[in-house]
Amino acid sequence: MFQSRKAAGRLLAEKVLAAAPENPVLLALPPGGVPVAAPVAEALGCPLDLTFVRKIGMPGDPERAVGAVVDGAVREVVLEADILAAAGLSQADLAAEVEARFADIAEARCRILGGRAPEKVSGRTAILVADGLATGASVRAALRALHNRGPLEIWLAVPVGPQEVVWKMRGMTDRLIFLDAPRDFRGTAAHYADFAPVGDDEAVRLLDGVRARR
Repeated sequence: MFQSRKAAGRLLAEKVLAAAPENPVLLALPPGGVPVAAPVAEALGCPLDLTFVRKIGMPGDPERAVGAVVDGAVREVVLEADILAAAGLSQADLAAEVEARFADIAEARCRILGGRAPEKVSGRTAILVADGLATGASVRAALRALHNRGPLEIWLAVPVGPQEVVWKMRGMTDRLIFLDAPRDFRGTAAHYADFAPVGDDEAVRLLDGVRARR
């Protein structure tokens, strides 16, 4: 169990620093990924940016995720084909939900980042950071979007996730760095002593702190 997201980030920073990424840029999945990514960015002395992802819920059952969307130069939609097929649904059936989630992302980006331009990813080692993996849908969407931005390499750094999901991520990244991958994963929150929600103000403070120290 990690004491906090910040503590997990410090441990993760040691492993990422030892791997010596070339010309790195950190991309955190907000909100929870920001306090994990900040110590990593500070250890590497590199920029920290955000990648916004929103899960797509099943029509009539919004708590059941069937995919995710991520913003970027090319908007990405990642759907769980087997779940949709079992429910007799197509991507067209989710069109309204997809557009609503992209609107959520646009609002969140403006609220947290204002008019700040995205960090350059092309030709750099893009390191995606989250506070944990569950189904992996959000991370898969983010990784696919990163491929379209022309990075030198794509790394994924997470403190914890279920073993089977962590292994699946290997084929989607140039390097996978993690601290724990239990078989009896009981949700990300169960692996942190302090898993309090991360507010926008805290995310902004952490981002500003990384920029100031650089």
